[in-house]
Amino acid sequence: MVGCYSLSYMSTNEVMARLGAAVSALGDVDVSAWSEDTLNEQLGELSAALVALDSVLSRVAGEVRARGLRIEEPVSA
Repeated sequence: MVGCYSLSYMSTNEVMARLGAAVSALGDVDVSAWSEDTLNEQLGELSAALVALDSVLSRVAGEVRARGLRIEEPVSA
């Protein structure tokens, strides 16, 4: 996938800022607003991005769990 590279040389703060920015960007995606034609045109690329994202999230979650920690959903205020 274009733009994927190791974040291992970045500081923890930089990594967390980038993760926050990615979450924000994904939060702005509203596929329901796309026309059927647009969705059909973008479906292959969207599918590839979603599969890659799922893979990366699963890997990171697995690494956290492997260290004996739990991933918990934040409690709303």
